[in-house]
Amino acid sequence: MKRFWTVTLCLVLSIGGLMTPAMLRADEGMWLLGNLDKRTLKEMKREGLQLKPRQLYNGKGLSLKDAVVSFGGFCSGVVVSNEGLVLTNHHCGFESVQLYSNSEHDYIRDGFVARSRDEELSNPDLYVRFLYNQVNVTKRVLSGVTEEMSEQERSQAIDSISLAISEEISAFDSTFVGVVDACYDGNEYWLSVYQDFPDVRLVFAPPSSVGKFGWDNDNWEWPRHTGDFCVFRIYADSLNRPDPYSPSNVPYHPEVVAPISLNGYQSGSFCMTMGYPGTTDRYLSSYGIEQAMKSQHQAQTEIRGIKQSIWKEAMNRDNNLRIMYAAKYDQSSNYWKNSIGTVRSIRKLHVLEKKRAREEQLRHWIDSQPAERQQLLHLFTDLELNYSQTLPSSRAFAYLVESFFNGSELVQLAFDVLNLDTEAEEEEVVKNLMKLAKKYADYYEPLDRRVTKALFKAYREKVDTEFLPEFYQTIDTLYQGNVEAYVDTLFNQSKLTSTEGLRLALNNDSTYQIYQDPAISLCIDLLTQVFNLKALSDESLAQIARCERQLNAALRRMDTGGRHYPDANGTMRLSYGTIGGYDPYDGASYSYFTTPLGIFEKVCSNPGNPDYEVQPELLDLFQQGDFGRYADRDGQMHLCFLSNNDITGGNSGSAMFNGRGELLGLAFDGNWEAMSSDLSYEPRLQRTIGVDIRYILFIIEKYGQAAHLIDELNLVTTSPSR
Repeated sequence: MKRFWTVTLCLVLSIGGLMTPAMLRADEGMWLLGNLDKRTLKEMKREGLQLKPRQLYNGKGLSLKDAVVSFGGFCSGVVVSNEGLVLTNHHCGFESVQLYSNSEHDYIRDGFVARSRDEELSNPDLYVRFLYNQVNVTKRVLSGVTEEMSEQERSQAIDSISLAISEEISAFDSTFVGVVDACYDGNEYWLSVYQDFPDVRLVFAPPSSVGKFGWDNDNWEWPRHTGDFCVFRIYADSLNRPDPYSPSNVPYHPEVVAPISLNGYQSGSFCMTMGYPGTTDRYLSSYGIEQAMKSQHQAQTEIRGIKQSIWKEAMNRDNNLRIMYAAKYDQSSNYWKNSIGTVRSIRKLHVLEKKRAREEQLRHWIDSQPAERQQLLHLFTDLELNYSQTLPSSRAFAYLVESFFNGSELVQLAFDVLNLDTEAEEEEVVKNLMKLAKKYADYYEPLDRRVTKALFKAYREKVDTEFLPEFYQTIDTLYQGNVEAYVDTLFNQSKLTSTEGLRLALNNDSTYQIYQDPAISLCIDLLTQVFNLKALSDESLAQIARCERQLNAALRRMDTGGRHYPDANGTMRLSYGTIGGYDPYDGASYSYFTTPLGIFEKVCSNPGNPDYEVQPELLDLFQQGDFGRYADRDGQMHLCFLSNNDITGGNSGSAMFNGRGELLGLAFDGNWEAMSSDLSYEPRLQRTIGVDIRYILFIIEKYGQAAHLIDELNLVTTSPSR
């Protein structure tokens, strides 16, 4: 009995009682702009929205959403000038900064400023995507689906119709892209119509002491003092249409430009975020959450931790390696710390207990409804059975991906070479060869050799013997179990540790048989293991997909009076709420903004720590306190701020607007106390961390001496919104 009351008390304290969809807070939700209902709009207006609905989203005309872009398909951005300037996060543009960095021009450390259009740097494979319209196409997509179909047949029918819809969009205009996305676990389907601009050039990047201040230590943490921003420019042809990079291209002239507010905000001010969140799993069953904890999150935490410690030690010793591996380390560590925080929050905030309570409520509702009982009698037993059957193979697959395909760079290079289609269109072949060349340029064989040895050992320790790929038998028989000796032979004999093997293969050199290269043989062995794992779980995974879809639909049927936003799936979303701090635990209270004082405090508290090193000239600027028009009412400059907007990965770089649709800043992070937010919104704790637009402008103008960029912007100083 004592255990029962302890768990119950923890649940009450963590969320103030069990939240159900009927109790959905106004601030929760990542809403499709094409499906904003009257109730949602009414609540937004009550909290401080001053725009009319068609000023937010208009599928047949211009609106604020036309200033928001998907940045590269992995982040978000916002257009802020009539000459095509786009703001996004520094960590979103980090790979572009690293691309042009070397020991002579260390743009990672020192930052980058294009003093003229001719100095702006092009970026292969980078694009921005504008949304034109969102349309519900569920009826058409599911028209070819019948109850008798297997999950595979259902998927094939949906893919076929979705492809036809996409082709219709491209046939209408070849510069448009139609993407059909599943919502509510495949119970609904929405078409998004986009236009992509593939010529995007780097214009401004702050030094890492601004854009990455705090690095791993501060990632996902508050208080934050990071100027996480980059500036790019979109280019187009002479008719203002999308065009691949060309010296003759000109700056794109957008139809809508986001105005920038210099008035800032107060606690309680309305704030809305528009961007492209990646994925959430708010409807996922408790069984699915448990499996993710034991497989995906555990593998990412353990394997990336090993890899990153080896990288970090080498990067701290060698400046060239620091530049070479900066972007790779940044991307890896972000997901690594996310997994650590997610599992921690699941436990601390009792996410599984809440999910199980909700599922128990659904069980009772199903039992009380004859039609539902007949259809869903075995729903929970099927979920439990199929998840338990797939856990061993799911866990092995997660470790396989992290150890090899996300771990050893030689394996990744071999995989890319193996999949290189030299008979494709010339433009596509050249594009893929350039990607490979870039990977080799940022590859250091001795370091990868060390990582590969460590990860090959780790995989063997973490998974059951039945899931070991065949090459481990070779290690045992020919190398007496010595992993290091096997890896040394692999690296010594493979031609793919440099571009030599790629050159020989492309030239059809008779002295080199690519399929006899040990790295290719290893890659094929690993792919065989992937197919074996897939075969073990195919049927159960299909049943899981069916059950999760049924669970999603049943939850919404049970709560007919509630409001249900679909999980994030890479489509444009809007979230809204207010600016404000929070109380992370008893006796602690966090303010809703930070100032330069925090930078001085962290620098002084971390002497010799490269994560908190700041250029003396930047510290001098802060010390002088001459913030001019970028100062807040109290004379201080705000660096970062908090809102309770609902975001996730992919929202990085999202525009944060006030009630008039004026830019307040860019979203760049969530907070450590609510890292399980992809699974459950936590109203008391969950916060979005944004970089203040005034800090961005201060760094551009005062530190970067780039007033020519400020002149392009639409700065407004109307009275502050509540």
